[in-house]
Amino acid sequence: MTNLKIDQPPQTLRNIVTDKMREAILSGFFKSGERLVERTLCDQLGVSRTVVREAIRYLEAEGLVEFLPNRGPIVAHLDWPQAKQIYKIRRLLETDAARDCAACADTQTKSELKVALDALGAAYESGSPQVLFSASAAFYNKIFTAAGHEISWDVVNRLNGRISRLRSMTLSTSDRHRAGFAQMTRIYEAIKANDPDAAEEAVHAHIDTASEIARKQLTEA
Repeated sequence: MTNLKIDQPPQTLRNIVTDKMREAILSGFFKSGERLVERTLCDQLGVSRTVVREAIRYLEAEGLVEFLPNRGPIVAHLDWPQAKQIYKIRRLLETDAARDCAACADTQTKSELKVALDALGAAYESGSPQVLFSASAAFYNKIFTAAGHEISWDVVNRLNGRISRLRSMTLSTSDRHRAGFAQMTRIYEAIKANDPDAAEEAVHAHIDTASEIARKQLTEA
């Protein structure tokens, strides 16, 4: 019997446009507070207004776009008070997940996490924000899943657009690529050693460093 199953469905036009617009926001091509004009976007992307509107709604759900009365969609504002809340949530959820993952990680989990870490290292070297954000999400997904923290991961995913935007901001500093990967490696090593306390310390170091960079950039801008 012929196998009709599609193992990996192709990207829809909406997904492609959403990815391009997301990357434009994360890279700073579209600035915070900038109005997103549908007609202009249609011309830039070569697609219909329907596709643009669908992409904008999707990015709104990610927290990258907001709607203002009488202005329409704009790139969502991001200030330090908002970022501070996001880092606090990340610190709580990621610490809890890393501790539990370290406590229960078996050989298979450690092997899979090492594969995710290697992919993350390659992503840091690639220079592509989208590749890096995907690799970071895959690394954390493995930690949360292995820890059995699926609900917490769902919360993190709801913040993923804002987290990616902050990550893009902190990575703009000259040595953040090297420091960031070193800190992620430290998280992996703690889990590999089945050391919850070390995992907690590694997550705190990673989040606190990124938070301080974001604070400086958002308050001194």
